[in-house]
Amino acid sequence: MTSPTLQRRDVPPQTLTRRDVPPRVAFALEQAGVHPLLARLFAARGVRSADDLDDGLARLLPPAQLQGATEAAVLLADAIAAHRRICIVADYDCDGATACAVALRGLGLLGAAPDTLQYVVPDRLVHGYGLTPAIVDLALAQTPATPPQLLVTVDNGIASSAGVAHARALGLQVLVTDHHLPALGADGTVQLPAADVIVNPNQPGCGFASKALAGVGVVFYVLLALRAELRARGAFAADQQPRLDALLDLVALGTVADVVKLDDNNRRLVAQGLKRIRAGRMQPGVAALFAAAGRVPARAAAFDFGFALGPRINAAGRLSDMTLGIECLLTDDPARAGELAQALDAINRQRREVQTDMATQAEVLLDALLARQPAGQETPPALVLFDPDFHEGVVGIVAGRLKDRLHRPTFVLARGQDGLLKGSGRSIAGFHLRDALDLVSKRHPGVLLRFGGHAMAAGCTLAEADWPLFASALQQVAAEALQPAALQRCVATDGPLGGEWFNTATVATLDAQVWGQGFEAPVFCDEVDVLQQRLVGEKHLKLRVRHAGTLRDAIWFGHAEPLPARVQLAYRLNLDEFQGQQRLQMVVEAAFAPTSSLS
Repeated sequence: MTSPTLQRRDVPPQTLTRRDVPPRVAFALEQAGVHPLLARLFAARGVRSADDLDDGLARLLPPAQLQGATEAAVLLADAIAAHRRICIVADYDCDGATACAVALRGLGLLGAAPDTLQYVVPDRLVHGYGLTPAIVDLALAQTPATPPQLLVTVDNGIASSAGVAHARALGLQVLVTDHHLPALGADGTVQLPAADVIVNPNQPGCGFASKALAGVGVVFYVLLALRAELRARGAFAADQQPRLDALLDLVALGTVADVVKLDDNNRRLVAQGLKRIRAGRMQPGVAALFAAAGRVPARAAAFDFGFALGPRINAAGRLSDMTLGIECLLTDDPARAGELAQALDAINRQRREVQTDMATQAEVLLDALLARQPAGQETPPALVLFDPDFHEGVVGIVAGRLKDRLHRPTFVLARGQDGLLKGSGRSIAGFHLRDALDLVSKRHPGVLLRFGGHAMAAGCTLAEADWPLFASALQQVAAEALQPAALQRCVATDGPLGGEWFNTATVATLDAQVWGQGFEAPVFCDEVDVLQQRLVGEKHLKLRVRHAGTLRDAIWFGHAEPLPARVQLAYRLNLDEFQGQQRLQMVVEAAFAPTSSLS
């Protein structure tokens, strides 16, 4: 059912759906001891037995199933034994930063001497993404007297054919660990770099069941394989092997922050990381980031990774130097970690200011674009915005905001220091963004100088003169691929929430679970009477509603339009903490006309 009357005029219609709950599965889960409400929620998300909820490390997929992991372990074990110098080639987002920290900490735990380990991270504005020839030269220039002999990419490298070739020509070994999709040639065939070893669950022929493994997860798996190889070589006894689970706080942080699908394997990695953090076992940098964000580690949730810690690390790569983020995660000195976390917090505040200004600017451009649409014509099926004043570091965030507003695949472009446009895009369900860019490049050769990414997020580089052609080409691809139903935002809910579950214990139970991409946090839906409504902070709608005969508080962040007297609310349940007091409240996600008023 749709209810455009309860939405802004420039927002596409929304449909309200209820997740299907297989009754036998929910009953079996409850009989197995799962909380009754959780049994219903888990069954609706594809959990089929209590065994699926076992988050023990023994249930992780075996490292040997990840193609290239065994060969990577041999390469690294030989390097450690020969005291070869290893340089980690990082990336400038949270996944890349945590992957770098996990690689360096893990190699140290497994016997690599400190003087053989170093890292290099590209500057987003200067070097661009991945293992480029310039980054190879930078890695060699860091320690000219003792240059690295083995480069290990983390969260990048699968599309870095030129950089890998340059490194190999200089006599370096290259191990690529990545999770992005490989590049495609003009004939549509997969193009892999000529590295010594590639570890990537998305490379051709890899049968690893978790294709959604983040970059930090790939590195963690390589370390597990390396530990097994060293154990086989007699480096340590089985009961004396290094505890790599000490790195799971970093693995969990990078996995959630990269918004990869939380399949069973990823959920286990995140759950294990959260358990350690809640128990006070975490890297000093992670503890310092919790403190800087005003969050309590004992109540850590995946939400903290995605909306508190992750953005602070990402801010360094967007506006400054990701070295700050990596050093924060590497230091064992709590005081130093605190200083770096505060510096990251300050950069994040600056990022918010830049983002706010740019988002306002983008909204003006978007409104002008929509105003130019012929009467009666719908919003274009894809959006591309560019302004000379846009900041390259936040184009992805702004693209995501605009995508959420209009439910359209969206690219935002900014002028880089080299004069080329650097774009970041976000997509909607049913539109594979990286594949769309590949189709654009085939139809218009030379327009996209570089591109890559995932189904839901991608990036590209193009000449400024070509951006109108890129915009029209992307719109054409979207028009061909997206049916009208796909351009309507679908709000999936878990149905009504019984009054017996409106309590703080329920919130604690829900918060203790691992929710995220592909395993979304519960959203409930109930009809309520709106008794009071007022604006707070000029843009948030504060509500007092009657739900099932009980008065409840609700708030709709970022929504200023008043609601009718009776309405269906799609909402999350949480605790509002103010001046030491906690109150239950409904956090509204969407509103629809009551069922009684729909024909």
